[in-house]
Amino acid sequence: MLLRLFALTVLCVSTQVLAAPSAPVLPKVGIASPDGSLAVEVTTDNDGRPSYAVLRGGKPVITPSRLGFIFLDVPKFERNFVIARHSESSFDQSWEQPWGERRRIRNHYNELRVTLKEKTAPKRSIDVVFRVYDDGLGFRYEFPKQPGLEQVRIGSELTEFNIAEPATAWWIPAGEWNREEYLYHRTPLQEVGDAQTPITLRTDNGLHLSIHEAALVDYAGMNLTRIEGRKLRADLTPGIGDGKVVRNAPFNTPWRTLQVSDDAGGLVTSSLILNLNEPNTLGDVSWVKPMKYVGVWWEMHLDRKTWASGPKHGATNQNVMKHIDFAARHGFGGVLVEGWNVGWDGDWFGNGEDFSFTQPYPDFDIEKLAAYAKSRNVRLIGHHETSGNAAHYESQMDAAFDLYQRLGINAVKTGYVADAGQAKVMGLAGKVHYAWHEGQDMARHHLKVVTEAAKRHIAVNPHEPIKDTGLRRTYPNWISREGARGMEFSAWGVPGNPPEHEANLVFTRLLAGPMDYTPGIFGMKTRAPDGVATTWAKQLALYVVIYSPIQMAADLLENYEKNPGPFKFIEDVPVDWDETRVLNGEVGDYVTIVRKDRNSDDWYLGSVSDEEARELQAPLSFLQPGRKYVAQIYRDGDKADWKRAPQDIVIEERSVTSADTLTLRLAPGGGQAIRFVAR
Repeated sequence: MLLRLFALTVLCVSTQVLAAPSAPVLPKVGIASPDGSLAVEVTTDNDGRPSYAVLRGGKPVITPSRLGFIFLDVPKFERNFVIARHSESSFDQSWEQPWGERRRIRNHYNELRVTLKEKTAPKRSIDVVFRVYDDGLGFRYEFPKQPGLEQVRIGSELTEFNIAEPATAWWIPAGEWNREEYLYHRTPLQEVGDAQTPITLRTDNGLHLSIHEAALVDYAGMNLTRIEGRKLRADLTPGIGDGKVVRNAPFNTPWRTLQVSDDAGGLVTSSLILNLNEPNTLGDVSWVKPMKYVGVWWEMHLDRKTWASGPKHGATNQNVMKHIDFAARHGFGGVLVEGWNVGWDGDWFGNGEDFSFTQPYPDFDIEKLAAYAKSRNVRLIGHHETSGNAAHYESQMDAAFDLYQRLGINAVKTGYVADAGQAKVMGLAGKVHYAWHEGQDMARHHLKVVTEAAKRHIAVNPHEPIKDTGLRRTYPNWISREGARGMEFSAWGVPGNPPEHEANLVFTRLLAGPMDYTPGIFGMKTRAPDGVATTWAKQLALYVVIYSPIQMAADLLENYEKNPGPFKFIEDVPVDWDETRVLNGEVGDYVTIVRKDRNSDDWYLGSVSDEEARELQAPLSFLQPGRKYVAQIYRDGDKADWKRAPQDIVIEERSVTSADTLTLRLAPGGGQAIRFVAR
């Protein structure tokens, strides 16, 4: 897993710097992607308002859209600009992920750097940098240090995305109490309100778009607000002081990203977000271990056990040792234990002041259990629920990570359960303030957690997190996160996740990065009115469809012990991949994904549907030509249905080659999982 950055080809050529003539307005400047299919143009109008536009095949995708900022203490960057100069360059490099959906990634783009300068005093300037790929683009603002703008206090970012054609949008609301944990709306673009990113669009002519951001560092997370027609404007998450963002120049904003594809699958296989992040800064990260795990978790959501101490306490020595033994027998790498530490007995939701991150409850012997797990080639996975109290967590974080390092606990799940806007951070003046989960101060906090954990060789998996923007490339111990409506919603007394939910996530939330969705549920009856709204075969397929380098076998151990047949797929399926392809898919309806194991010649297929029964064709051309494979198939039975017969599953084998095409029959709420074993 050592990250080996290598250049298959490196090309940094054709750099031009063009000075503006004395005329008040420079003609528009632009650049195309390496294959010429995608182009961006930048111009200013007669009032000096800068804008950009995006074309694909010569047709508008983004019509002229504004650029700029409103500041709190100096005049805005919005008009009175000229293009003072611009430069062009090209870049082509391939690099290797230490873990991921694919091993090798090509980073190939053409770059346009545009310097905007005010026509009149004080003649401030700002650079806007565009990187244009064949499948999308990213652009960011670069603030130089200059008189009158040494410290930048941003009130609003004026970046716009003016969608050229009518479109359908898949989105979740921004600024609401439950953070990112909402079901996706599917509406006409004109009905979008305040939306989080990624937001996914399909234009009426079939073009698929995703708007998001990359490399969110020391800045506020970007939401989108529809202001008129099909025009979306950046809406930065509020801060805790006199600005949504306060930075000392020079600095760069995150990249604003647009992914473009003819089909939905092209959004999934794009590496745009990762490529716009900086390379690994941690050096040798062979200590980051992708793995499957079980945990003391689902039983609490079913109300069989409690996080708090008492007669139903889940994190006991006996219960944890049972999970360790199970993990060891079945080749799993970790055991997550929630509710192990003092602080769960009081009013912990949105408070967190009573949590200790080093003191276990009396019935949880952390020293003994960590040693026992290690003796069985398993590791405890730590748990730090902060209740959104980042300030309290930071006061104990060093001691907590030191404890984990000493005990050999090399991964931690963090949590920030608090209503949106009710996280707590320490301000620069030493006072605790309420904050938004995706504000600038929480962006700083999460990066601090990740970098401090890295010093102790600990991987981090935050829940109720800040959004994923590809920083796992720079910090490979940021191994996964939640950041969406997870499986636990199907355990509670509220309506659970509907059958379309996972087919929405693949083309929306998962475009940002890995998600710890916690699949693998066989016990379909829960406290939720409809239980878990999938078939067993679909639960297996989710291990391939929903990418994460850590995957939980989330159900009660007894349900796996009673059903060794379907559980065999969970035992076998890897979590680290050499290659990923999307065979078919439509947003919110269905998807079929195949992935090649990084450590063998085997391939794995996962296919899931929404509430509709479907019959999909799966050409096996991804297999090595001339080689035979045994297809180990886990499919919906003839009577399978998420409502009436979710457990109806057929397990069978057949011999296949790359010349074959399989017909995948998916039940309502169903799926299919296949392991292709190379002979």
